[in-house]
Order: sequence, then C-alpha cells, then structure tokens
Amino acid sequence: MPQISDKGKLMPASPIRKLVPYAEEAKKRGNKVYHLNIGQPDIPTPEVALNAIKNISEKVIEYSHSAGNESYRKGLAKYYQSVGIQVDHTEMIITTGGSEAITFAFLATLNPGDEVIIPEPFYANYNGFAVSAGIVVKPITSYIKNDFALPAIEEFEKIITPRTKGIVICNPNNPTGYLYSEKELQQLKTLIQKYDLYLYSDEVYREFCYDGNTHFSAMNLKGIENNVILMDSVSKRYSMCGVRVGALITKNKEVITTAMKFAQARLCPPSFGQWASEAALNTPKEYFTEVYNEYIDRRNFMVDALNKIEGVYCPKPKGAFYTVVKLPIDDSDRFAQWILSEFEYKKQTVMVAPATGFYATPGLGKNEVRIAYVLKKEDLAIAMEVLEQALKVYPGRTI
Repeated sequence: MPQISDKGKLMPASPIRKLVPYAEEAKKRGNKVYHLNIGQPDIPTPEVALNAIKNISEKVIEYSHSAGNESYRKGLAKYYQSVGIQVDHTEMIITTGGSEAITFAFLATLNPGDEVIIPEPFYANYNGFAVSAGIVVKPITSYIKNDFALPAIEEFEKIITPRTKGIVICNPNNPTGYLYSEKELQQLKTLIQKYDLYLYSDEVYREFCYDGNTHFSAMNLKGIENNVILMDSVSKRYSMCGVRVGALITKNKEVITTAMKFAQARLCPPSFGQWASEAALNTPKEYFTEVYNEYIDRRNFMVDALNKIEGVYCPKPKGAFYTVVKLPIDDSDRFAQWILSEFEYKKQTVMVAPATGFYATPGLGKNEVRIAYVLKKEDLAIAMEVLEQALKVYPGRTI
C-alpha cells in the first residue's frame, strides 16, 4: 500500500475543529450546542458587501491579477493609510485568506529547518503553516497569571539560535485576547534589530481593541521597515469569514517579489471574495460602532459570568473576541469531549476549544480552554449556565 508523506503525518489536526463529530452526535441526540469553540461571529456581514455580490454584472468570472485586483489593492491602501499605516498598493499581495498570507510569508523568507519564535498560547494553525513550510516553531510561554503579556526579552534571547530567522506575533492575540502595547512592540524591535530577524505580525483583529486601548501596528516600528511583514484578513473585520480574502503587506520589495512567485503559482485570489472585500471598504462607520459596542457588552458579561463560577479564572481581554480561561479540570481535551458526549443540561451543552492545541510545549493548557464570545448575550447567558452545571459534575474536577 502506498505510504503517506512524512509532512502529512506531521500536519496537526485542528484543535478547534477536531471535536466537530462529537458536536454533531450531540445534536443528533436532540441537544442544542452552543459553539464557543470557533471565531465565527454571528454579526451580519455589511450590506454593501452582500449587495456587491448580489448585483454582479460580469458575464465571465475571470482570473484576477496574481497580486489581486488593482482597484481593491488601491482601496485597501487607503484603508491602511486611514489607520496610520503608510503603504501603497504595490506593497501588498491579496491572498486567499490570512492563512495564505502567513504561508506565503514563511515560504518567501524561510528555509526548511529555520526557526521562528512564537509566544504561546498561539493560533493553532501556525503549526500547520510551519509544517507546510518545513520550519520549526520555538514556543516562548506567556502565562495566564499576568494575562498573557509579552514574555521578557531576556527569555526570547535564551532560545535564539543560528537557525532563528523570525518572531511571529498576533496582535490583538488569538487565542488570549491580549493586546500588545506600543512599549512591548518597541522592546521586540530591539531584538529584531539586534539579530536581524523578520517580524511577522498577524493583525487580523486590529479593529477590536477595548477600554480605551489603541492598536499599534508593527508596520509603524521605525528602523525595521524591511524586517516587518504584516498579515491581515477581512474575515473578522467585516464578519465574512467565508469570502477567504487576506493580504500580505511589507515595505520589503524583495519579499514582495518573492511572494509573488508563490502567488502566481496559485494563479489568483478569489474573485467573488475580492469584489465583496472591495465593496466592504465603504462600510458605514456606524456598522463598526455597533459591532464594537456589541463585543464590549458580550465580553463584559461573559468575563463576569465566568469569574463568578467557583474555581474559574478568566482574564479580561483587551482585544479580539477570545479569551483563554482556567477551569478546575484535569484535562481540557477530555473535558471538551465529555461535555459534548456525556453531559447535557436541559437538552443543551457547549463546545469549547481545549487550550492544549494552542500551546507547543507539551503538557501546557491542560486546565485551560479557549472561549470565543461570538454569540449574542442571551445565548452566552445560557452557555455560561450550562458550563457552570457541567463543572459541578465533571468527574475530572480538580477542586
């Protein structure tokens, strides 16, 4: 029988999606499942984007430029300029989701065996992108006790080797909701300069910064313009995850030229997604105000509800719409499966993402789960009640 590739064997399963069969079985048994496991907002997509698709006049859906439609890139450049990021349309490549932006960034700048340092817990799919590119993720642990702040620069230096070529950050962070400050990014800048590393900055959740905190882009770190690669996506900004449109942006012309070779190899990004994304640039400001206020309301409610449950600790995230929560449990993978397959409360249960999948260091995240507050508050209220009742009877409860 033909063999599977070594790379295929190394490719990790998604910790977010691997529990789907258990959720499906729970639904077949008549239980309602509240999905707190995945960042799929229930916020409506902007009307301008939906109308752009509904009113398409094209008679042929053609290939676009490999870098993406020029009209969209020019419009996107104006968006970045409006938030203080000075780029033009020649400094970006439109990608098939933020995922392809990250993959292209790795492929264009790293050789097999090269290392990137990523603060953990981190977005689980970084592992998959790293395997695809043949590179090594070196985790550096951040801790729930200080709300997952950036680890000390001295800790980064301890794990830098001759194979270290870059640092990856997600800001605001998925899965923790932590927002790296300008001060923290300036500290990273000194490290990037000292070792001449790339800084890969995933800024998908830029619009979601709370409590008066503002987002500082890595693109605005002076003196390392050629070291910074920004990865972005429209998925969360406009609540249209399915259009699969992202962007790779950098001042480094050689990186753009190299990434374009990979872009040409896959021909072009999705046409429908680009049309929707270009139209979404005209989304009224009122839309973002309503969305912002809705997420603040959901976050405040959920954090308060979680911290009232005995044995639970939930930091107050400063951005995105996730948080990593400490639970009084022995094993988050076991708990996440158990609550779907062996527990129900009033014919209801919840789906959470075990935090083990967001750590690269074995053994971490065993008593933590990621929760996404992407449901309306009424549903969150029920989900929190179900979670509280589940923790009371979970056989692996630790306190």
